[in-house]
Amino acid sequence: MSKKQCCRPFKPVQHPTFAQILIMRNLVTFAALAALLTTSCNSQEETTTSETAEMSNNTPAPAPQSSLGEAGTQKLMAVVSDYYSLKDALVATNAQQADEATTKFMATVDSMKSYLSTDSTSSQALMPYLDTLSMGSKQIVLVKDETTEQKRIHFEKVSDAMFGMLRAADLRNAGVYRQYCPMAFNDKGAYWLSDVTDIKNPYFGKKMLECGEVTDSL
Repeated sequence: MSKKQCCRPFKPVQHPTFAQILIMRNLVTFAALAALLTTSCNSQEETTTSETAEMSNNTPAPAPQSSLGEAGTQKLMAVVSDYYSLKDALVATNAQQADEATTKFMATVDSMKSYLSTDSTSSQALMPYLDTLSMGSKQIVLVKDETTEQKRIHFEKVSDAMFGMLRAADLRNAGVYRQYCPMAFNDKGAYWLSDVTDIKNPYFGKKMLECGEVTDSL
C-alpha cells in the first residue's frame, strides 16, 4: 500500500455546541407539547360531540296536539290507544281478545261523545265519525266468528272512520301511521292505523303478516 493511499488528513470530530443542544431540546419539548395539545383538542371535540348527541337523544318528543285542546287531545288519544288494542287482536287472529278490546273501545268512544257534547263546533265535525265507530264496533262484537274474518270486514269501516276523525280533529305529533294492504278482501285493498311503521297486517294475520305499506302519518 502506498503512503499516499494509507495516509489521510485527520479531521477532528465536531461536537454540537451548547446552543445547538439547547435548540434541539427546545424543539423536542415543543413537539411533545404540540402532540399533547392536539390529543387534548381531539378529546374535547369528541366529548362535545358525544354530549351534543346525548342531549339530542334525550330531547323529549313533542306531545300530540289537535284542535280540541290539551284535554280533548288526551281523550282523542285514549280512543286511538284502544283502537290499537283491537287492531293487535286481529293481527293475532284472536276472536275473544278482539271482542274484549272492542268492548273497551266502545266505552272510550262513548266517553269521547260525552266530552264533545259541550263543544258544538267540534261535535258537529267529529260526531259523524264517532257514530260510525260505535256502529262498526257493535257489529264486531255481535259477529260470532272464531276466524275473525267477518270481524275484519267491520274493522275496515272502523279504521276508515278513525282516520277521518283524526284528520278532522287536526291531530299531529301523534305518531299515527296509516297503512294499506292492496290484497285485503280479494284485492280490493284496505287501510288500518298503527303506532309503528313496521307492518303487522290485521286483515291477514300470520298468513301475510308483513303485507302492506305506510301511506300517511299524523
